[in-house]
Amino acid sequence: MTIRKLTGWFTIFAVVVLLPTATIAQTPRLVEAAEDAMLRSSKYMVDKVSTNGGYVWFYMPDLSRRWGEMEAYKTMVWLQGPGTVSMGHTFLDAYQATGDEYYYQAAAKATAAIVWGQSKEGGWNYMIDFAGDRSLKQWYNTIGKNGWRLEEFQHYYGNATFDDDITSDAARFLLRMYLTKMAPEYKPALDKAISFILESQYPLGGWPQRYPLKYDFNKNGLPDYSSFFTFNDDVIWENINFLIQCYLTLGEERFLEPIKRGMNFYLISQHGSGGWAQQYNMNLEPAGARTYEPAMLLPTTTYGNVMLLLRFYEYTGESKYLTRIPDAIEWLEKTRLPKKMTDNNQYTHPTFVEIDTNKPVFVHRKGSNVKYGYYYYDYDDKNLLSHYRGKKTLDLDRLKAEYKRLKALPPEEATKNSPLKVAAFTESGTPQTFYSLNRYSSSQLPTEGQVSELISTLDDQNRWLVKHASISHPYTGEGRKQNPTDQYHDAFVGDETDTSPFRDPSDQLYISTQAFIKNINQLINYVKFNKGYSKTEDRLKAGR
Repeated sequence: MTIRKLTGWFTIFAVVVLLPTATIAQTPRLVEAAEDAMLRSSKYMVDKVSTNGGYVWFYMPDLSRRWGEMEAYKTMVWLQGPGTVSMGHTFLDAYQATGDEYYYQAAAKATAAIVWGQSKEGGWNYMIDFAGDRSLKQWYNTIGKNGWRLEEFQHYYGNATFDDDITSDAARFLLRMYLTKMAPEYKPALDKAISFILESQYPLGGWPQRYPLKYDFNKNGLPDYSSFFTFNDDVIWENINFLIQCYLTLGEERFLEPIKRGMNFYLISQHGSGGWAQQYNMNLEPAGARTYEPAMLLPTTTYGNVMLLLRFYEYTGESKYLTRIPDAIEWLEKTRLPKKMTDNNQYTHPTFVEIDTNKPVFVHRKGSNVKYGYYYYDYDDKNLLSHYRGKKTLDLDRLKAEYKRLKALPPEEATKNSPLKVAAFTESGTPQTFYSLNRYSSSQLPTEGQVSELISTLDDQNRWLVKHASISHPYTGEGRKQNPTDQYHDAFVGDETDTSPFRDPSDQLYISTQAFIKNINQLINYVKFNKGYSKTEDRLKAGR
């Protein structure tokens, strides 16, 4: 059986996988039970949990408190996965697997929430507050402001963000909703989002973290980084990826130039040493961001950017994307952690590398809360942060092998599956119908035993409850403890005034959108495969 590798929610390159034979056994009654469990659990989430069609991440069972990346008001929903956008995608997956119109309407409700929260320029913030601007500002002034390690929530900008795939993923979902039924009602919001992404791209090809540009949050005397060219959290790549998806499905040549300009930014931003930073200022100098993200080069960013350059060669066949990869590999070799810092070979690289010296740099913190606590960095690899790890593991052998493989391919061979290549469409249907389907790249389909267990673990209200959710201290005011203690140096949260999230160690149960999505996807895989298998079997029996 052929499964396709996802790019966002649709496919570009085909790969072949072997499916476990245990999944081929046909049990129509279990398929029906799986569909029934999908519907019952979905109705609970839509009818009881959602807020105007949108979702956060975790809820108390009685819905008395709720959390996205931070605690949310009852009037708020979260865009970032596993929030509203992820839930919308899941409902569309269920619709395409079952044909049940209920799931399409559930996705439409999520879309309505997303469209409601779209900025006048066309982008999105992390969350949507249906109580409006005055409520959202109050949230930022209280809960957001006191999340010590979540500095991106400590200031109300009033604009949109590309961080954490927020705007690009919301736009991608709108594109998918439009393509699923070619429904014209979704086209205006989609066009608005596309215009926003095109307008916010810098002439050099990169994107800022937030747009429209703002410069009014100077924390600890550091410049506001939200206008800087941003690789962190794949800001630039996710925008390029979305524009490629638009090019494939909307068929407009106008997307090609910004796509190519975005890809070229990876070339012009590479440091002379061979590495990359997470952010760059307007002079293309490596820049810091949050106070625990100093102006350094990053092996992880470098590794990821090299892998993307290899992909760009597959897209274009242009050798310029391969030219300086050896410099990056050499830099990655030079910046390996000294043996004594690898923690018994558990890690290969530091998170941050000092420019020019190539010394590993490590970040620490002191204090108890956002008001009196602070981050600092030095060359000492002891007492590191837990919420932002100071050491990483990179597979350089894999990167070298992929570079060697692609370098040996002539351009015409490398680009045979390129989404940018001039070619007739040869897949089934049209690009709109073909790419609106969600094809799973995983070969892990659940067994009948696993499906039965999923069904049986739904509670009497049709919920999958989980322990150890990511929760937080309730807002009680600003920090008062001023002592520069090391007590919280490796904790996810400081004292009782810190509203940063942490994992609940107790046995308290929670409603979880992540658990819902994971379980529904397993049932979707089972239903989709067995229904598809049955149809194939019927055709074979009929001699067709």
